Amino acid sequence: MPLHNDIYTLTPQIIKQKNEGLLYEKEEEILQETIPMAKTPLLTMIAAAAENNALGKDNDLIWHISDDLKRFKRLTSGHAIIMGRKTFESMPKALPNRTNIVLTNKRDYQPEGATVVHSIEDALALVKKDPQPFIIGGGEIYRLFMPYCDRIELTRVHHNFEADVFFPEIDLNQWKEIAREEIKASEEQAYNYSYITFEKK
Repeated sequence: MPLHNDIYTLTPQIIKQKNEGLLYEKEEEILQETIPMAKTPLLTMIAAAAENNALGKDNDLIWHISDDLKRFKRLTSGHAIIMGRKTFESMPKALPNRTNIVLTNKRDYQPEGATVVHSIEDALALVKKDPQPFIIGGGEIYRLFMPYCDRIELTRVHHNFEADVFFPEIDLNQWKEIAREEIKASEEQAYNYSYITFEKK
């Protein structure tokens, strides 16, 4: 008996036939392989932070690294991005080709181009079908979501800066470094920096 492409239509029929002793063992193996497994989103924090974990000052970036901004766009395009209100307001507009989600306690906040939520649980519910949603800041949002995240994509700028927003400390008892790329300073970029990927142990 050939298996139908619509597994949700076919499954009850096959189970009934199995109970009646009409389903061959080989067909049962095919059925098990055909049923899709649920996938958990790879919730990822993405940030650029200095050696002293500085992120920004006066609701703006402290440095400008063009290649890092291009990397941010490449990694996050097509995915959901979760941020706080101040981070959203620091941008000219909602980032294109991404689902912009803003977490805030302001009940009357209605920004153009973004979905507003008022709890971590509501934010996570919105991204459960995205294979890799991203947390993009700011400092308090990173701190709140760190226990829920599976990966950190960190650009570490090898310099100390004055700042009023900071990235949380990465506990190496809970996180392991799995990749690193070192970038040297150049005429276009005054600081050495590294792309570092961490995964939760």
